[in-house]
Amino acid sequence: MSQPSFAKANGVELAWDSFGDPGATPLVLVMGLGASMIAWDEVFCAHLAAAAGVRVIRFDNRDVGLSTSMAQLGVPDVQALMMKALARQSFTTPYTLHDMANDVAGLMDTLGIARAHIVGASMGGAIGQEMAIHHPGRMLSFTSIMSSTGDPSLPPPTPEALAVLFTPAPPTLEGYIPHYAKVWRVLRGPHPFPEDESRDEARARAVFARGLNPAGTARQLAAIFASGNRKPALRNTHVPTLVIHGDADPLVPVEAGIDVAAAIPDAKLLRLPTMGHALPVSLWPPVIEGIANHTARNASTR
Repeated sequence: MSQPSFAKANGVELAWDSFGDPGATPLVLVMGLGASMIAWDEVFCAHLAAAAGVRVIRFDNRDVGLSTSMAQLGVPDVQALMMKALARQSFTTPYTLHDMANDVAGLMDTLGIARAHIVGASMGGAIGQEMAIHHPGRMLSFTSIMSSTGDPSLPPPTPEALAVLFTPAPPTLEGYIPHYAKVWRVLRGPHPFPEDESRDEARARAVFARGLNPAGTARQLAAIFASGNRKPALRNTHVPTLVIHGDADPLVPVEAGIDVAAAIPDAKLLRLPTMGHALPVSLWPPVIEGIANHTARNASTR
C-alpha cells in the first residue's frame, strides 16, 4: 500500500494519495460514512486512472483514517438527532456535509487543482452534491454512486442494513474481522460476490490497522442528518452528472438513485441489477467504463 501525503484543507489535515499520470486531468474520489480512502481499492483506482486517462486522487475525509480527528467537538447522540431529523425539528451538529465539501475544495486548492472530476460514493455522493450546489465551478463532472438527495419521503433502508449501520465495531482485531465480514455481507445485498467475501479478512485487517474512529463516524452521521433535503437546490445545478446505483442496495434503495438523477438537470442514470451498497470486484468493469465515458464527454484541462 502506498504511503499517503498530507494536505492542509479548510482547517483540517487530509491524508491523500494518487494514481496515474500526475499531469493528467484530476479525478477526486470521495468516500462514504466511516470509510477511509482505502475503501477505494488500489487496483480499482489504477484501472480507473488508465481507463479514463486521469489522475485519480483519493483521500481520508475528516474524522476517519489518517486525517484530522475532530475529537474536540464531542460525540453527538446520533439516535436523538435522527429522531429530530425525522420530526423536522431543528438541531445543531459538530459540522455538516457542506463543511466536508469545503474540505474537498480546500484539498484541491492545496494541490493546485482548479477543476476536477468528482466521484462520490454513498455519503461521498452527498458531499459531491454539496459541491455541485456550492462549488460548481470547481467541477468538470460529477458521478454520484449509491447516494441520495436526502429527501425524507424516499424508501428507508432495510431493517438488517440499518442494524449493521448502528452496530458498534468491536475494539479488538479478533472481534472486528467477523464484524466487518457480516457488515459487508449485508451491504452487498442478496447476490453472492465470492471474490469479495474471500478478501474480507485482509480488508478488515487493513481497515483496523489504519485505525477505527467510532466517535468520528457518529459526527459524520450527524452531518448527514443535518444536511437535510438537497433536492430543491440540486434542481438549479448544472454540473454534468452520472448517477450509478444498484437495484439491490439495502441501505440506500435504488429509488434514491433515481431521485438524484431526476433532481439534477440532464443527469444520466446507470442502474446495475445485482449491485448492493458496495463496489464488488465483478462490477468494477461497468462502473469504471461508466465513469470513463462520462469524464471523456466532459473532459477539459485544469
